[in-house]
Amino acid sequence: ETYRHRRDLMLKGLREIPEIRVLNPGGAFYVFPNIGGFGLSAEDFAMKLLNEARVAVVHGSGIGEHGEGHVRMAFCVADDLIVEGIRRIAEWARSRRA
Repeated sequence: ETYRHRRDLMLKGLREIPEIRVLNPGGAFYVFPNIGGFGLSAEDFAMKLLNEARVAVVHGSGIGEHGEGHVRMAFCVADDLIVEGIRRIAEWARSRRA
């Protein structure tokens, strides 16, 4: 139940960011959102997010050939960390639109 709540918390926040599309995961403790709306490679997105928003994600291209355009985000952390991470991503995304 805890992981379901954290998953739903992360999905809700990510779905409020227009450049991100994300499906419900099939049973893992991470989501694999499509970040193609940013116009960056998965690796560039991950590095910019780390350096500019202080949020760490794993670029999908490092996971396999079909991972490009996606990042891996774990929801096996406390609720407040999920909320803060999503807030930082959303703020970073808004700054890129300006």
